Amino acid sequence: MKNLISTSFLIAITLLGFLSACKQKERLQTPRRVTENSTTYLIQDSVLIPMKDGAKIHAIVVRNAKIDEPTPAVLFHTIYARKNDLEKAKMAADHGYVGVVSYTRGKGLSPDSIVPYKHEASDTYEIIDWISKQEWSNQKVGMYGGSYVGYTQWASLKHKVHPALKTIVPSVSAAPGIAEPMENGVFMNFHYPWHHYVSNNKYLDTTLYFNGQRWRDLNMEWYEKGVAYNAMDSLDGLPNPQFNERLLHPTIDAYWQRMIPYKADFAHINIPVLATTGYYDGGQIGTQYYLREHTKYNTNAEHYLVIGPYTHFGAQAKPDTHIFGYDIDPVAQIDITELIFDWFGYILKGKPKPDLLQDKINYQVMGANKWGHAPSLENMASDTLVYYLNNQRSEVAFASLFGSGNNGKDVHYSLSEEPVNLNGYLEQTIDYSDRSNLTWNSSGWRNIVSDSLMVGNGFSLVTKPFDSDFELNGSFGGEISVTINKKDFDYNVLLFEQTPEGKFFALALPYVGRASYVLDGENRQLLIPNKKIKLPFGIVRMTSKKISKGSRLVVVVNGIKAPFTEINYGTGKNVSEETIKDAKEPLVIKWYGESYLEIPVKRD
Repeated sequence: MKNLISTSFLIAITLLGFLSACKQKERLQTPRRVTENSTTYLIQDSVLIPMKDGAKIHAIVVRNAKIDEPTPAVLFHTIYARKNDLEKAKMAADHGYVGVVSYTRGKGLSPDSIVPYKHEASDTYEIIDWISKQEWSNQKVGMYGGSYVGYTQWASLKHKVHPALKTIVPSVSAAPGIAEPMENGVFMNFHYPWHHYVSNNKYLDTTLYFNGQRWRDLNMEWYEKGVAYNAMDSLDGLPNPQFNERLLHPTIDAYWQRMIPYKADFAHINIPVLATTGYYDGGQIGTQYYLREHTKYNTNAEHYLVIGPYTHFGAQAKPDTHIFGYDIDPVAQIDITELIFDWFGYILKGKPKPDLLQDKINYQVMGANKWGHAPSLENMASDTLVYYLNNQRSEVAFASLFGSGNNGKDVHYSLSEEPVNLNGYLEQTIDYSDRSNLTWNSSGWRNIVSDSLMVGNGFSLVTKPFDSDFELNGSFGGEISVTINKKDFDYNVLLFEQTPEGKFFALALPYVGRASYVLDGENRQLLIPNKKIKLPFGIVRMTSKKISKGSRLVVVVNGIKAPFTEINYGTGKNVSEETIKDAKEPLVIKWYGESYLEIPVKRD
């Protein structure tokens, strides 16, 4: 009898648990009606979507109550969980779709651990599958969003395309292992606080992340003390295991390849893609990677690009009319959010294609107040200007900040259309043990349009004035020929237009590269000290601008030693393990005259 009572008690408890779970499921799944501005929404903001491995994904679903037939869905899958994400789902509903916002596992109401990147390929695919099986779905899904959200769209295509997924619209897409946390092999400091931002709680740790002074102080303390890059969290006093885990993978190895479509993975991606980015977008590297690889491995890829003078955030929504001292042309002032929903109308509802998309590549020509259109990146230009590094001083002088080469003296050199002296060189010395001036070696720009040029301890080289107008369209290429006295170094290359009025116009963000990864991103190839090597450029940000008659092009080259990126001391060890004790003798770079740049141009 005792056993029978115990068994009955267990059955009763199990039944109560089952009924409680059913009520919980019903509570989570039953939509509530909310009316705002004469529109009634059916809102489910506490949905937990089960994954095959037992994890649960928090999702928000919003429908327009007037639509009582199966409808296409628009999905926004993000790690940036915010309390106001309901508005994104409502926006999709306002455009006649079922709006779905879902979060990376562990975020929002998900009970799981927060793990950026690693599960997105499978989780995003399963979310699409869940959407396709809902009674309100017509088995058509489109995805959109920028940065990490752009990445999750590509991740969903890693293994195969879900039959219900009809298009993706990735803006300023992250490409882990390719464009972050390193760029052409160089790790960037601004990724350090990002892991705290997204992983410290179920939403976002805005208090810590937006404490800019804290991170600036950390960068400067790390730089001044010269401790190892992988010891930054010890210096900070706050563990950052995800940051350190990524430092263990400086090459594009299997760790990164599992997260994104890689090489032949692109061959099966046969749905239309619309990508957006900007000339001044840090995420342009990722957008370019996906575009180039998609069209390389799938020659029939229907992949559209819209690019203009936009920043990382401007290229996701509505660009600012004034950025970094530059007033963008009126025709560039488009509403990218509306463009995205016009695209959804074209793909998901059979409406006309957006007028702007006159060809696969749609680019705004800065200074010309017009859009250009081309069938491919290569077809943006009709000619190529080739310039060689020349160690002869230029006949032109212009203002600079912190000097230019030659121990800070105001000296400038020429870019020649023909090689002048292949074995001639400009010699630069960088003492990694000297931290007396925190920014002495910085090259870059603070504003797109400036009165002066920041060259640091590098070299500036200038062309002769042009005798007619032309468009500079695309990414510069070429190769750098150098010798160094160590096994590796990091460097940057910047491109400017010097206008007839003497202004300097930054044509794109700087190119940053690590010499040992340029030839093969999967396998590090150390340099042989004092042996000449030719280094082709990796992914270079593209741009488009009308170059006026009387203008010159100015190139700045420099080795990197600054508080904002990993410091490569050149020993050949894992760079994140090197310290200021590894600096030893100064780095000596010889930039040879056989170095050249290829500038893509289009003439009327």
